[in-house]
Amino acid sequence: MMIRIRSRDGLERVSIENPRATVAQLKSEIESQLRVPVHAQILSTSQNLLLAKTPNDLTQFTDMSDPNTLISSLNIGHGSIIFLAYEGERTVAGPAFHPAGSFGKKMTMDDLIAKQMRITRQENPHCELVSFDRDAANAFQHYVNETLAFAVKRGGFMYGTVSEEGKVEVDFIYEPPQQGTEENLILLRDPDEEKLVEAIALGLGMRKVGFIFTQTISQDKKDYTMSNAEILQAVELHAEGDLKEWVTAVVKLEVNEDGGADVHFEAFQMSDMCVRLFKEGWFERDSQEEIDPKLSRMTKDVVVGGKDTREVDNDFFLVVVKIFDHQGPLSSTFPIENRKSPVTMKALKNHLDRAKGLPFVKRISDFHLLLLLARFLDVNADVPALAGCVLTQATIPEGYQLLIESLASAS
Repeated sequence: MMIRIRSRDGLERVSIENPRATVAQLKSEIESQLRVPVHAQILSTSQNLLLAKTPNDLTQFTDMSDPNTLISSLNIGHGSIIFLAYEGERTVAGPAFHPAGSFGKKMTMDDLIAKQMRITRQENPHCELVSFDRDAANAFQHYVNETLAFAVKRGGFMYGTVSEEGKVEVDFIYEPPQQGTEENLILLRDPDEEKLVEAIALGLGMRKVGFIFTQTISQDKKDYTMSNAEILQAVELHAEGDLKEWVTAVVKLEVNEDGGADVHFEAFQMSDMCVRLFKEGWFERDSQEEIDPKLSRMTKDVVVGGKDTREVDNDFFLVVVKIFDHQGPLSSTFPIENRKSPVTMKALKNHLDRAKGLPFVKRISDFHLLLLLARFLDVNADVPALAGCVLTQATIPEGYQLLIESLASAS
């Protein structure tokens, strides 16, 4: 059977002939096939192993510490993924070397650049952690789960704050106009609408901090964390975002032990090397031939694990980020923009009526409601001013309140 091993070097495979193999036999196969000495290996079925920072952190992962445990008793079978941490460096078989003439191979300038362009895994993200506002995250996942049934892709831009320690808090998700299919997510971005979003964020003391997208049910059977198309889209938005703590979040359905499905959030940063390669034009964008979606093709050779290659495992470009949640300052109960049903003034009236007992500023403390209102306000002055009232929970000036109530009653 084939078992997938994820380590800091990416996703690799190990073949085992005996289905009743023990942990010790698995470690022995990893040593012979992947060249990681048995004594240096720490294995676990938990992906948190790859987040461990210190030797002490590693000691907490004991599920595969007994060498006599049968791997089948840990539900490890053909196609399973297990996680490997190890100390030190490993040797990877290099390419055969054929000298040309007595002075070795003649090198071009491209060869020299490729020798310098070594792709290695980045251990630590610039972002300490990402925390999602529970209501914002739930409003996003509920739509893709209940309405889209994870059959087509969906995406959004995450807005919030970044602390000095590199902690990212996501307080709202803006969903731009888009066309999602089973395989692709095409963002049909509207610059005028995005100006309104930026003005609201400015008033709220927030900024764009990342990109979130879903993977479809059909992708659950695929052998990758992110496909090459997803990597390319994510790094393009990361480079545009121009924020070193920029986060890319993936939402997907995962089958649980009972045969049901759980919605699962994962967070990454695109590595510094990935962003550099993108900015310098190394990514092959228009390949005519089919390529394995778990590999990204480069326009020139790069060096990975001592080998020259043009195809790089996407996992080399991903740096795992820890996920937390929090209750932010905004609600997420107002209908969300650019979904199947257009947002109407009737929705504004219903929303205000439902929250009648609350102070007016509380009733409009919802990004998606503010975006609807922003279409009727001056983007440079009124929009940031109104959002600023929401930020400080100050009394809404009477002029704004009258305008909002008249818009609602016009429905």
